[in-house]
Order: sequence, then structure tokens, then C-alpha cells
Amino acid sequence: MKQNTSSLQLFLVTRAEAGQTLQAFLSRKYAVSLREAKALLDARRVWVNRRLVWMARHPLKAGDVVEAPKPDAKRGEKTLKPEAPRKIRVLVENDNYLVVDKPAKLLSVGKNSVEALLREQTGNPSVCAVHRLDRDTTGCLLFAKSEAAREAAVMVYKTHKVSKFYQAVVAGYYDRKSSTLTAELDGERAISHITRIMATKDASFLKIRIETGRTHQIRRHLSMLHFPVLGDSEYGMKKARDPRMLTLPRHMLHACSLELQDPLNPHEEIKAHSPLPADFRRCLQLFGMGR
Repeated sequence: MKQNTSSLQLFLVTRAEAGQTLQAFLSRKYAVSLREAKALLDARRVWVNRRLVWMARHPLKAGDVVEAPKPDAKRGEKTLKPEAPRKIRVLVENDNYLVVDKPAKLLSVGKNSVEALLREQTGNPSVCAVHRLDRDTTGCLLFAKSEAAREAAVMVYKTHKVSKFYQAVVAGYYDRKSSTLTAELDGERAISHITRIMATKDASFLKIRIETGRTHQIRRHLSMLHFPVLGDSEYGMKKARDPRMLTLPRHMLHACSLELQDPLNPHEEIKAHSPLPADFRRCLQLFGMGR
């Protein structure tokens, strides 16, 4: 993958700057916050010694050459801006709950999160997330409209009577039609049921049902099997030899469906399905599994 050198500027790492992380280095060079520097890395537009690098903690050495986008003086930009928050799509809603289609690049809770945007969008400051998805994971995310509704839903989650399905694109040919992984995570029981949907020699499209909800469970389990989720800079391959992997904007994990009994109405069910987002479909096409 070649960078457009006309839109990049070069920085030479001095001895005094050696040992800094790439994120901290960019923050100082552009005079922006660490969060803004991270957004620049997430956009996959920073190169170190002509290698695309997006790991925030990448250590720099004296003599390294860092290439990053030039500021747009006409617009007064110092660095790339994160995408403007868009309206959160509601998939299913009833009197006490709503399931939304979480976009990538947003946290589930906190400042400028899906939760915060949804409170503003609905005009209900009591809306709160029942569970969470990783920042770059897309798809079904359940919210309660009150604290009482959230507490009731959390109790249902603790009984594991929630059906949660995910889709992922992983590196390599997954040669099993179906399998179950029960490896513990952080000393806790963790169960992932994996089904192969499609595969090529370079990548596989999988569907995963999880019985438990441990932190980064799917990404960690698949990494244990040596089939890391494509685009996963934390648990995936540190050095991607396939140039197609360098074009991925995030890890390819999507929460495609969610189903549970309504915690406050035992005669009703909450069922939601989220279609594959555009970047996920492009990834499938890139690896010969698109339609």
C-alpha cells in the first residue's frame, strides 16, 4: 500500500525524542490532544520508516522517519478530525428498552458516546446502556430507558439467557465447520460457539454465539486459535504481510443479532438484527467473499 507523499509531511525523531510513543510524538508535533493523535492513527495515515503503523504505543527510535498528513491551512486544521457524530439508528424499541445499531469509532458509554448521543437524540437523560461493545465493534446494543429497567435487564444477563450472535472476518482458512471454545479468560468461564460461513485461503467469515460476556471475549478466543480478527491491532497480527489488511479501518467484528425475554414483560421478547455495515462488506469483497 503506497502513501500519497504529496499530502504528507516528514518528521525525524531526534535522540531527545527517542522512546516516546507514536501517539505522544504526534500529539506534540501537531499540538493536539492524545485523543486527536489517536484519531489520526485510527485513520491509518501515519507511516514510520515507510511502514504503515496504527499502534498508539509504538515506540520510536532516534533516526526514525515519521510521515503524517499535512495540516490544511485553509481550513485551519492541525490534524484529521473524527467523523461528526451521526444520528444513532434505533433497531427495536418498546416502553422500557431500545436496541440501537452502534456505529464504529464510538464508545458505548462516556463522553461523546452512543449513550450520550442517544440521551440527546431521545430527550431522555435516563437512557443507559445495559451492556457494552468495544469502540470499533458495530451492531446491536441494548439500552434501558430507566435505571429500574437497566437493573432488571442486568439480572437477565447474569442468567446467560440472552442470545448474542456476532460476525467476524479472521485471518486464515478456518477449516472447521463448527466448534466450541471454552478457554477461561482472566480466570473466568468463557464459552464461544463458532460457525464457519465462508472461507478462502487467506481469510474466513465466521458467526459466533457467546454464552458469556468476558472482556474482548471473541477477539481473545479467536486469537488463541491463531485466527485473529482482521484489523485487530491489540490481539491480532502485529505485522501484516498481506497489504489488503493495511486498508482495514477497524477490527472486523459485528454484533449482528440480540434476543432476550423482555425483563419487565415476560410475555414479550426483544429481538433485533443489524445488517453488515459497509466497511465489513468491503472487507468481505476484498478477500473474495463478497456477493
